[in-house]
Amino acid sequence: MSDVLVDIRKVSKQYTLSGSFFQAQKRIIPAVKNIDLQIFQGETLGLVGESGCGKSTLARLIARLEDTSAGAVWFKGKNINTFNKAELKEYRRSVQLIFQDPYSSLNPRKSAARIIQEPLDIHRIGNSKTRREEVLELMAKVGLSAEQAQRYPHEFSGGQRQRIGIARALILKPELIIADEPVSALDVSIQSQILNLLKDLKQDFGLTYLFVSHDLNVIRHMSDRIAVMYLGQIVELARNSDIYNNPLHPYTQLLLSAVPSCDPQKKRKQTIIKGEVKMDNIRGCPFLDRCSNPLPVCRESQPVLTPTADNRLCACHLVDSGKLP
Repeated sequence: MSDVLVDIRKVSKQYTLSGSFFQAQKRIIPAVKNIDLQIFQGETLGLVGESGCGKSTLARLIARLEDTSAGAVWFKGKNINTFNKAELKEYRRSVQLIFQDPYSSLNPRKSAARIIQEPLDIHRIGNSKTRREEVLELMAKVGLSAEQAQRYPHEFSGGQRQRIGIARALILKPELIIADEPVSALDVSIQSQILNLLKDLKQDFGLTYLFVSHDLNVIRHMSDRIAVMYLGQIVELARNSDIYNNPLHPYTQLLLSAVPSCDPQKKRKQTIIKGEVKMDNIRGCPFLDRCSNPLPVCRESQPVLTPTADNRLCACHLVDSGKLP
């Protein structure tokens, strides 16, 4: 196994909502709950789950755009929560983000070249000539021409804008790229081009990816391992092939049953969704009210993420008891 690049240890994040005129008491919203997760050097770890399950929050905690409520994120053996201003600036060079919306993530008042060059200016890397050369070289790598360098974001298509965002993330030669739904705002015809570009750049630059998406087809195409997230918790973690060929957790099975197939001859077991999502089930399994085959123990205790016989991790009492449907 490769070296551990990011080690997430017992990380939780809570948000406090202030009371309203009708509700004076403050509410605590747990977005991420007690997560243990490792990202290995050189891999693409896919993070998948429904909207609102905490994927983007976890990504922001890893990038330290937000601070954890509990636990810590370790990068190459160092606790990023303890970084001072200088150490955090250096960390920013190693960890970069590709954002979901290529329309709002670019400064409309700056040209493409200036947007890509800005990180070099902030970190004072090189001089004006070498910076310009690096920008043009990187633009060519992501499929943009030198003639487009002085154009502004509104003069580009959505796919081209995302290429600018990718170039901006790569200009500092980071070790980890956090891609948060990088193709969900693009036309389907453009998505495959951007995904293949990201795979090529991973090989060229020796990158590690945390790839966040709710689209299981995208995750399947990009990831080496996949972490399935539900209500702020990791419920299954396994290799790409294991997740798609033999999902263990009922929630993973539910997600996969909803993926449309292009093959009319292919039959897929349909999983019926029952019950509602409940955020306040503290004692039992968080998936209890949507599970088709709960056990009595599921109402009494939350399952923990534990190793299985086939070298994956799953948080489900059904797996522990050998009573999977």
